[in-house]
Formats: sequence, structure tokens, C-alpha cells
Amino acid sequence: MTTTTQTTPDLSAVGAKHRALWASGDYPAVAADLIPDLGATLVDAAGVTAGLRVLDVGAGTGNAAIPAALAGADVVASDLTPELLAVGETIAARRGARLQWVQADAHALPFETGEFDTVLSCVGVMFAPFHERAAAELLRVCRPGGTIGLLNWTPEGFVGQLLATLKPFAPAPPPGASPGPLWGREEHVRALFGDGVRELRAQRRTTTFAVTDTPEAFREWWKANYGPTIAVYRGLDAERTAELDAAFLRMLEQTQTDGAWEAEYLLVTAVRT
Repeated sequence: MTTTTQTTPDLSAVGAKHRALWASGDYPAVAADLIPDLGATLVDAAGVTAGLRVLDVGAGTGNAAIPAALAGADVVASDLTPELLAVGETIAARRGARLQWVQADAHALPFETGEFDTVLSCVGVMFAPFHERAAAELLRVCRPGGTIGLLNWTPEGFVGQLLATLKPFAPAPPPGASPGPLWGREEHVRALFGDGVRELRAQRRTTTFAVTDTPEAFREWWKANYGPTIAVYRGLDAERTAELDAAFLRMLEQTQTDGAWEAEYLLVTAVRT
């Protein structure tokens, strides 16, 4: 008889590493340059209206939280990285949005069970490495009959291919971790939520990345601004850096169309049972 030992992840250590990762580079620029409209897309799909109590998980600088607040909802923006929340507060003030900003780990949200009418995450919770724990928390804090809305990059899309390009050069993930782009597969999301939701709808859509004109310039943009890319390059010697540079450039050349890049995402809405 074989006995399998389940390792309990050290959420504190994992969280500290992820906070440092997302605080590196310039994620506010990434959010502003690449996904300025995706938060509003999610808010609209989830039917956010005035008076609803809304939680944005992995809110970053507020791509979804701010549009939800501007729609009149009572919004809490939560994220693991306080540096991003601070930028979000500034953006919200400039746009006239009033909401609450809370540092929180998606694996252990500091909110009451059933506290929110709507729970959102725009390319946020997908990067919490322990998917079952994160999904259970989304379900827990959403009231019965409430809405869960997610927008996640797909494995086959641009960001999924970017992360796949980085993977052979990156340190091993923590035991029990799952790749983030799996959240971009409908069957994975359905399995995570199980009978905790009903009326789950999923649609694949695309957005356009048009930050630079050339693959070379776009590669350098990712190296300068995006935390996961910065973290991988930081651990490489000169030879491995050159290898990753070449692989990265090939991926960008293969995926460019008419001077831009199409990035596929999965838009999910479901009703909490």
C-alpha cells in the first residue's frame, strides 16, 4: 500500500516572493499600456451596478475596481502587493472614484463569508499559484445568488505563450502550484468551482497589444516592465540570458501581425449557488 503525503504550502513565504515579483518593474505601466479597457469589460459582463458590494481580487492598480466604483458600486480592491494598491489609490482619486484598498492574499481573503454581491478578478487571481485554494476563497466570500466574474489569459494566447517561453529558464514553482494560464481554460474553471456555481458562461475574446513596432523593442519593454519577466532574467548568467533573448524574440516574431500582437483571454461569469 502506497501512502501519499500532501505538502502544506507555506503561504507566507510564497506570498512574500510574489509581492516582490509584482512590485518589481513597472506593473502600473503594464496595466495602463496593455489592458486599460479590460477591467471595464469585466465589470460590464458581470453586471455591476450601483449599490452592489463588490470585491476585486488581485486588483493591482484597479483596472476593474475603479470602473466598478464609478458605476456606483461599494468596492473593495484587494491585492497582495501594497505598492500597486498605492498607485491605484492615486489613479482612483484622479478619476473621482471612491473605494477601499486592502492588502490581501487570494489564498486567504480577510473577508466574511458571503460578504460580497459580486467577486471579480481581471488577470489577477489566475497568478495565485494554488488554484483550488484561491477558487474556494472566491466562492466563500461571494453570497449565494451573487456573481463571480473572471478575465484570464489563455494558455494558447499571447501571454500564455510568453509564460511558456520563460518557463524553461525560470526556477521551479512551489510544490503544488499550478500554471496561471490554466484559468484561461473553461474546463479548468468549471472543475475548480464545481457545484459552487451555476449558469457558468465562458467566452474567448482578444485584445490588442500595440506598445511598440518591432519584436526587439517589445522584448525589451517586457524585460523592463513586467515582474515575471524581470524575475526570470535576474537569475540567469550571460549565456542563458542570450538563449532566452533568442527564444523570446522568436516568439514575438511568430506572433506579430500588422505591427501588433493579439492577446486572447477567457471571460467567465457564474452565479454562486
